[in-house]
Amino acid sequence: MGALPGRIIQGIRRAGSNNPVFMLDEIDKVGSDFRGDPSSALLEVLDPEQNFSFSDHYLDVPFDLSKVMFITTANVLDTIPPALRDRMEVINLLGYTEDDKIKIANRYLIPRQRKAHGLKADQVIFSRGAIRHIISGYTREAGLRNLEREIASICRGVASKVAEGEATAATINLNNISKYLGPIKMQTETRTRVSTPGVAIGLAWTPNGGDILFIEATAMKGGKNLTLTGQLGDVMKESATAALSFIRSNAVSMGIADDYFANHDLHIHVPAGAIPKDGPSAGVTMLTALTSLLTNKPIRKDLAMTGEITLRGQVLPVGGIKEKVLAAHRAGIKTIIMPKWNEKDLEEIPKKIQKDIQFHFVEKMMDVIRLALEK
Repeated sequence: MGALPGRIIQGIRRAGSNNPVFMLDEIDKVGSDFRGDPSSALLEVLDPEQNFSFSDHYLDVPFDLSKVMFITTANVLDTIPPALRDRMEVINLLGYTEDDKIKIANRYLIPRQRKAHGLKADQVIFSRGAIRHIISGYTREAGLRNLEREIASICRGVASKVAEGEATAATINLNNISKYLGPIKMQTETRTRVSTPGVAIGLAWTPNGGDILFIEATAMKGGKNLTLTGQLGDVMKESATAALSFIRSNAVSMGIADDYFANHDLHIHVPAGAIPKDGPSAGVTMLTALTSLLTNKPIRKDLAMTGEITLRGQVLPVGGIKEKVLAAHRAGIKTIIMPKWNEKDLEEIPKKIQKDIQFHFVEKMMDVIRLALEK
């Protein structure tokens, strides 16, 4: 909205060809208001059945766009109007694995930042362990932007020492990395967080890649009330209610006293409380957290899970498996429970990650409880 008129025709004129490649960045940020709707105009641009006679309203001359290759980028598909999204072929890109990030950092990021800060190749050297430590301890992201920022911070620190005459070169390793970047920002806390009954680890999808999700449950004296906190959406609240209903209907087989629910209130909390959360993927995680609390059995270490639940005890498939598995691998998860129907999604996950993680595919909610709880 508010862009200069005739941008597409101007771009073709600047390229000097009628079959260039156009990059339309952040197509999901296109908005509509009282001034108009740009997505409606893009329908004619991106539809191969119409764009052979595209008419620019500024020039008012028809032009053939059918030979142009349009590439668009987006973080989320939900905000793209359905009619516009129907004209596109969607290619989902994975986040990077840790080994990918190390190779990209050595080949591109470090040389680029070294040159930007006026340093020679032998004036700042990064050990492999240092790069891995930056990735796991200071960034934890699907992409590479924060990794490059941290590398730039180190290069600035080395450049300032060289300029002041304090040193002629520096080797960055595990011992001195905190001098440049400060104390570690990210810590793997999966073992400490799930050491007590009532805490389970779930896997979540976000526009920036996958992430792990801690779900905590506790009980107190009261009467049949269920409290949900952590900025949960309606779908997530319904998953918690369904999990509790399933547990109550199978209390005897789980070894839970019949009068327990009549005398206790239950509370489910999902940190971090400042971040809105929604989706059906946390159903099995809420079920496991509640069962762990009510049976006083801790959940297995280094275990995460994802899946939608039903009142009849089935586990239904969910989306974003690739991003979730990569997030689990970054967090040091060794075992993942997921729906049986999502087994096909493992084809797109790197073989190395598949070797590092043990997968359990389930169809019944009772199988989740049997696999998750320590005996």
